[in-house]
Amino acid sequence: MNGGGHISVVTGGARSGKSALAERLALRHGRPRIYIATAEAFDEEMSARIRLHRERRGKGWTTLEAPRDLAGALRATDGQGVRLVDCLTLWLSNCLGSADVPELVAALRGQRDPVVLVTNELGLGIVPDNALARRFRDEHGWMNQAVAEAAHEVWFAVCGQPLRVKPPQEGSDAGI
Repeated sequence: MNGGGHISVVTGGARSGKSALAERLALRHGRPRIYIATAEAFDEEMSARIRLHRERRGKGWTTLEAPRDLAGALRATDGQGVRLVDCLTLWLSNCLGSADVPELVAALRGQRDPVVLVTNELGLGIVPDNALARRFRDEHGWMNQAVAEAAHEVWFAVCGQPLRVKPPQEGSDAGI
């Protein structure tokens, strides 16, 4: 698994309730909260989305913008409280093919404080019609698998409802 920090991953589709679930998971640690934002506001629509996230979180969060050096941001903030990273999908996109997923996983494994990561589940739709989109979807799926493997728990948000994926519920088919 990893060092002392509890790692949680929240995945799901667009508007599935991922971020709200991740915020609730971060709050349960009862520690200072740091929001590591990977989004960049290149237009008014994205600026509005960022504002809505900030308003929903409310006070009590310190925000750190880290659109590309996510592993560095995690290392720099370790020891300062629980970190919520929103989101891995944007981070991967921001890096334009140069995302160092093994470095991110290594940083996660070395954390002392809790980390909650938000990511999208892109592989549930149709196969994209172009090579670039297929490559991104594939790299994103591999990233999600690597991060989930390093995590203590994985949650799937659907219709605003949380489903725990890891560790599996007792009596489930965990050994498959």
